[in-house]
Amino acid sequence: MQKEQLKKVAKQNLKEWAVVLGMFVVVSCFLIQPFKIPSGSMVPTLLVGDFLFVNKYCYGYSNDSFRIGTFTFPLPKITSRLMGTELPKAGEVVVFRNEKDHNLNYIKRVIGVPGDKIELKQGIVYVNDKALETKEVGEFSIMENNEYVVHKKYTEKLPNGYEHIIIKRVDFGKASLDNVGPFVVPEGHYFMMGDNRDNSQDSRVMEKVGFVPLNNIMGRAMFIFFSSKCSWYEVLKWPFSMRFERFFTNIR
Repeated sequence: MQKEQLKKVAKQNLKEWAVVLGMFVVVSCFLIQPFKIPSGSMVPTLLVGDFLFVNKYCYGYSNDSFRIGTFTFPLPKITSRLMGTELPKAGEVVVFRNEKDHNLNYIKRVIGVPGDKIELKQGIVYVNDKALETKEVGEFSIMENNEYVVHKKYTEKLPNGYEHIIIKRVDFGKASLDNVGPFVVPEGHYFMMGDNRDNSQDSRVMEKVGFVPLNNIMGRAMFIFFSSKCSWYEVLKWPFSMRFERFFTNIR
């Protein structure tokens, strides 16, 4: 009798976990999905150890929408996005599958939309032959090799008025990707860049990232819901490493 009772409880628990897992899969594929920042390419907007939610429905759905981590559900090929209400805009931060880098998930900022001409001269971004307004606003320190390295911080304004923060470790014109282009963004593609301009592999590197197809975009970054300086499994360090000031901050 006791064995039968244990089997019944185990079966009920299994059903409950199956429901929870099913709900997680549905929400992650169709609504919002959690995403962890693994690198410093989007500093200072996003820091290593930030956890954020990604809006999966704003741009509609493609095969890469039904992707959790590096696993994509084996569905028939979707050639155009389904149920989309809007397209990515310059300035938005998006998550996408980089088919040129082992299909890894990347997070970058949209700088160019279809038809735009993008060029960098001495580190300044030109969109359709007009330099983006760039103004120094202070400094930002990053821990690199167990020591803090000071970067200069700037505001950068896109042609649509969207303003965001970027950082540079070296002076304008002295970094390896400060003089590249011009690039003309093809139809159905987008030009992405990281806010940490001297430490970002992005669309400036054609052989590694290049133009990003619309169908590779998984969704738009919404807000940070958790942030920690330590790894998720270092539970004992959590109370001393959590960045409470970053909890529930919108991503711009």
